[in-house]
Formats: sequence, structure tokens, C-alpha cells
Amino acid sequence: MDDTIKHVASPLARQTLLDSDLTRPVAGGRPIPLLPWVQVIKIGGRSIMDRGHEAILPVVAELRALLPEHRMLILTGAGIRARHLYSVGLDLGLPVGSLQPLAASEAGQNGHILGCLLAPDGVSYIEHPTIASQLAIHLSAARAVVGSGFPPYHHHEFPNSRIPMHRADTGAFLIADALGAAGLTIVEDVDGVYTDDPNGPNGKKAQLLREASLADLAKLKGTLPFDPALLEVMANARHLERVQVVNGLVPGRLTAALRGQHVGSIIRAGARPAN
Repeated sequence: MDDTIKHVASPLARQTLLDSDLTRPVAGGRPIPLLPWVQVIKIGGRSIMDRGHEAILPVVAELRALLPEHRMLILTGAGIRARHLYSVGLDLGLPVGSLQPLAASEAGQNGHILGCLLAPDGVSYIEHPTIASQLAIHLSAARAVVGSGFPPYHHHEFPNSRIPMHRADTGAFLIADALGAAGLTIVEDVDGVYTDDPNGPNGKKAQLLREASLADLAKLKGTLPFDPALLEVMANARHLERVQVVNGLVPGRLTAALRGQHVGSIIRAGARPAN
């Protein structure tokens, strides 16, 4: 018997996938969009969910009315309870990789709330592994599903800061871009991105940016209504060309945004239109 080892000829043999010269011929092309018909919606935890029924129920009613028109992946963020977790965790000396899953658990709790409120319409909450492997079949059975917006980095969160840098806005963009989704709408409690915090001491001078690029936002010194890490991942977008931030406290804004109207702040992402 011939026990000689067989080798498969490959340009990647004895090489690393970190070698851009080897990966560029494949990675340079645009990936296949997996679910180009799904709309990804991120609901703010502190801005919407923490406000209670006065803010949540109108948003739920608007989402319910949108079900016949769109198939949606609704992702939720964490709120004030996550900040309490950060405070306790930092006091105990926990590393950032332990704080990330703790905060993500609150985002999941907010998702369960939305899932329960939309349950009469066949909408349910699903966990990250299900989103990763069975999202298509769930959206074939129902017009929408709910999940946590936090990316499942958990103990592998980047140790660049004391609190997790990748939160719900970043996670929503990552999944939307990976799916090649029709769009991503971030629902907050402000009309969009301002030159300064509209609720801060210089709020009267704050101007709404109807449209902005990543370079424009990188120059801003004020706070942003989303995770700062979102700007970094948007620069490497493969599918999404833009993201819109809208005010969920104003009835009809979310509906208009999903219909392609400019009703908030549009941020141009890194992807380029397909040829």
C-alpha cells in the first residue's frame, strides 16, 4: 500500500490568511448578500426602552403596522441597568471581557420585552446562535424577529478600554452588513446627529446634521447618539452604503425611514454602490 502523504496544491499552503496579497483577489470582491430584503432596526435601550410604556408602546404599534410592508430584524440595546452593571463590575475589578456579556444580558431582556409585546403578531425573541444559523427560516415563518443588538464577543471583547467598546449600535451594523440587509435604521430619542449634545449645556447652539460622512463625524468633539466604535466598523462596510438615525419618540419617523424617506440623519458608510 502506498502511504505517501497527499498534498492539495494551493496558493495558501504554508501561508497565513493575514497576507493581503493572497486574500485580495477574493476579499476584494463584494460578498453575496444573504438577506437583501430584510430591514434591520435597532431600538435604543436608554433612549426608548428605559422610558417605559409611554415610549415603548407607540414604537411597538408602529412596528406592528409595518409588518405587512417589511420583514424586519429588530435589535435592542442596553440601558441604565447596564451602566449600573459597569459600575459594580469596575468596582470589583472585572475585565472588559466579563463586563460585555453582563451588559448584553440587559439588551436581551429589552428584546424579550419587545418580543412579548409583538407575540400576538407571531414575532418572537431569538438568541444569537439562532440569528446566525436560522434567521432565514424564522423570517419565512414570521414577518419579524427580535434579538439583542450586542455583538457576541463576550470574553473576546477588545481590551482597548475599561468598558465594552462594541455595543448594540455596532452589533446591529455588523449583522446588517453581514446579511447584506436592505437597510439599518437606528431609533433614538433625538432627531439625529447634532454638532453638539442637544440636551447638554450648549444644546441651543447644536445644529442637526441632516447628512454626514464618517470623516465629518470624526471631527465632532461632542457626544454621538450611538457607539463611537460604530464609525470604525462602518468604514469597512461591504454592503451598507448608509445608516439613518431617527427619533423614535416622533410617531411616523420610523415608518418614513423604512420607506426610504430622509427624516433623520443619514450617515454614509464605507460600502460603494454595486456596479
